[in-house]
Amino acid sequence: MDLDAETFEEQKYVEFFPQLQQAYKNAFNRVNERYDSTLVHGIDQQVLNESEPHYDEEEGFSLELPDEPYERLTSVVVEEERFEHVLAAYVEEIEEELERVFDP
Repeated sequence: MDLDAETFEEQKYVEFFPQLQQAYKNAFNRVNERYDSTLVHGIDQQVLNESEPHYDEEEGFSLELPDEPYERLTSVVVEEERFEHVLAAYVEEIEEELERVFDP
């Protein structure tokens, strides 16, 4: 697919929404297999629901997280270091999955 940053930004929630959903779902399933499902679900629902995927021709896909992601997690009690580790793994999985799904 010929993908550029401008097209992705303009079309991500219109034309590309099904691919975004699939990428997030695939990433969720993989991360959920490796980590505590309650924590993964909490991150998914309370942090990543406000994340914003971006594409850059040079850098590839990235995920912009909301401010203070640890403070957003209210459904699970977890130490911040563990949260940061699982969140980083989840973000990495989403970015890799976006690369696979969109194959720019």
